[in-house]
Amino acid sequence: MATQEEILTASAKFPKPAENTFQYGTAGVDVCITNNEFNGSTLLDSVVFRVGLLAALRSRFKNGQIIGVMITASHNPPDDNGVKLVDPMGEMLEASWEAHATKLANALSDVDLVAIYDRLVKELNLKDVKPHVVFARDTRASGPRLVAALTAALDATDTEYTDYKLLTTPQLHYITRCLNTQGTPYDYGVPTEEGYYEKTAAAFKKAMQGRKPSGGVTVDCANGVGGPKLRELVKHLPPISEGGLEIRIVNDDVVSPERLNSQCGADFVKTGQRAPPSSQAKPLARCASLDGDADRIVFYFMDADNNFRLLDGDRIATLAASFIGDLSRSAGLGEKLKVGVVQTAYANGASTDYITSHLKLPIICTNTGVKYLHHAATKFDVGVYFEANGHGTVIFSDLALKRIGKYEPKSPAQSESLETLRALTQLINQTVGDALSDLLLVEVILAHKGWGPKEWDNTYTDLPNRLVRVEVTDRNIFKAVDAERKLESPPGIQQQIDGLVGKYKNGRSFARASGTEDAMRVYAEAATRGEADDLASKVAGLVKQAGS
Repeated sequence: MATQEEILTASAKFPKPAENTFQYGTAGVDVCITNNEFNGSTLLDSVVFRVGLLAALRSRFKNGQIIGVMITASHNPPDDNGVKLVDPMGEMLEASWEAHATKLANALSDVDLVAIYDRLVKELNLKDVKPHVVFARDTRASGPRLVAALTAALDATDTEYTDYKLLTTPQLHYITRCLNTQGTPYDYGVPTEEGYYEKTAAAFKKAMQGRKPSGGVTVDCANGVGGPKLRELVKHLPPISEGGLEIRIVNDDVVSPERLNSQCGADFVKTGQRAPPSSQAKPLARCASLDGDADRIVFYFMDADNNFRLLDGDRIATLAASFIGDLSRSAGLGEKLKVGVVQTAYANGASTDYITSHLKLPIICTNTGVKYLHHAATKFDVGVYFEANGHGTVIFSDLALKRIGKYEPKSPAQSESLETLRALTQLINQTVGDALSDLLLVEVILAHKGWGPKEWDNTYTDLPNRLVRVEVTDRNIFKAVDAERKLESPPGIQQQIDGLVGKYKNGRSFARASGTEDAMRVYAEAATRGEADDLASKVAGLVKQAGS
């Protein structure tokens, strides 16, 4: 086990900037801060070192199970970076451990850091078991240097570790779960990158049931790690000549790190409500955009009049929930599987109405953040969760998997539906939102329905909406309640927002703090585009004034 001297010596190489206090974002442990030089050191190095200490502690707490560490800043600009922890079953770090992360990250000195580390060992009653960690990174230029900070902490704590180099975030989640479930009834697959491709491709082929896609799909990979990984996945899919899916990949330049998420990617498309300039898609052609670490995806197309049409996470959720619900019923499992949807305040009001009124499915609204949605989704037999930004997945409970696996079909029609449903349980990456898996899930559903993007878009009419980013001095003065749909502080600001909302037909707006930067996200929707833009602008003005 680690000695105080080893941690002290290693920590001295990665001093914490005295002026900075670090906070963890909505995706478990997630720190995304500009990686500029600061008093001779870089801002994030100390954080990654200390997260390495936390990973070792977490593995010991889990009796030596493998913990994942992903170095990425997702959709943020290329000069940012961040770090996320992955628990043994591929889920995000248990929420109760975020307090431990905060204490370690903000220890004022190396001596204080060791004292906090030792105190956690005692408080958590940790055994002297060998810690195990796996880690990977995205394509950011700062990644290799931050890996050095991470491995210094792992070496200091006598942790056994494996560097998986460049991976998407969901791939690391997948591998972490596979490693921890090997040889158990919950075996999740082969714990390698190749195993990920083989499992995903085989499930896709089986789920298609011989159906052929209607045309191809253009995928914008945000010039991030998703580009080369999607190309590898394509190699495992059925060839186009055999009815396979044609995937046209754009924005996959990982040689020039400065191009990451620049004028492309899921966040650019969702926020700007427009296609990337490089898309060049023809009218009615399916398009999709990943984010920088490929854990979210949005779809879109240009209609016959060359108008941009976004098919975001709300659309993916309704498409998946509808299809899985139909499959369950046609397989004879309709009464045995409770399908439900989890949304956040960002969900378009029209999608919420469609789910409850048309699909007749229950909805849970949670705070923004994977940890909240994932937890809520486990309350259903089949829980579908997608944030509007395209981050989401489908979770099948152990009971649901058992029923799907053991059910004996009563007819050929039931048998086909059941086989498709079983294939979906393998195609979907249930550990976390996975853009590559979700891409293929959507393509399976569209092929089964015989739909193009227009038919998908016609399921309901989105209320026009706008998402605005507002920089503030300190995001922590803004306190949200009611699943982040209301602000209780600063005092009086919610009353002002309500007053503005009441002036617009079908108006709705809220503001919530970013989980990774000193900025607020303002969302607004209304009956017309002009009204939505106007409402968003006015609420953003209130927030800017309050946060200055």
